[in-house]
Amino acid sequence: MSEPMRLSKRLIQLIGCSRSEADKYIEGGWVLVDGKAVDAPQFMVEEQKVELHPNATLDPVLPMTILLHSPVGFDTTDPTATRQLITPDTRVTDDNTSIRTLKRHFVGLMPTAPLQTGATGLLVFSQDKRVVQRLVKDAKKNEQEYTVEVSGEIEPDGLEQLNREVKRKGWPLPKAKVSWQSENKLRFALKNIQADQIEFMCQSVGLTVVSMVRIRIGSIPLAKLPPGQWRYLPVGKLF
Repeated sequence: MSEPMRLSKRLIQLIGCSRSEADKYIEGGWVLVDGKAVDAPQFMVEEQKVELHPNATLDPVLPMTILLHSPVGFDTTDPTATRQLITPDTRVTDDNTSIRTLKRHFVGLMPTAPLQTGATGLLVFSQDKRVVQRLVKDAKKNEQEYTVEVSGEIEPDGLEQLNREVKRKGWPLPKAKVSWQSENKLRFALKNIQADQIEFMCQSVGLTVVSMVRIRIGSIPLAKLPPGQWRYLPVGKLF
């Protein structure tokens, strides 16, 4: 049995690189231990097989953005709940971004663009300052789209009212584009959405919200992402 050794030191012995290069290779997910990527330079190895991926580069690891289909009851403000839900095991199997899952992708994720109260659907968590800027500081510029299941009987000109300016406590709410998707499901598309705006608008024309799903932010759709699973935002996309 050999003595336990840091993975970075073993890699230096194997390929003759520097300490900083070894750390970059490992943190980039290019070093395999018994066939599995390990991205922690301090990981201890003994008799395991250590090898460098043939496509390895020293390029820095880019900040990642994760698209999550928030399930019913998920508390987006609870960091513990987020860590428990966003894990390597909950990545959707048909994520076609070709991005390799690394542990560092789950560190420092910032929540953005909160959902309407009681809604499920597309949530975005990001390490990328450009994405956070776009979805938080410049939120007024991004259109969001919801499908809303409703009950009750809409007022005779209710749909027209929803597409005009709606006021709450005397203040105008951001205008929305509203249409029927089915006999009990509405589509809302709007920018600069306010807290509980959709529920208030529905109530103003005699409808009760049964459920809401956010299906798009900007140019990024929820698509067929199942509840409780996530995929990466493709590199270069900024909503």
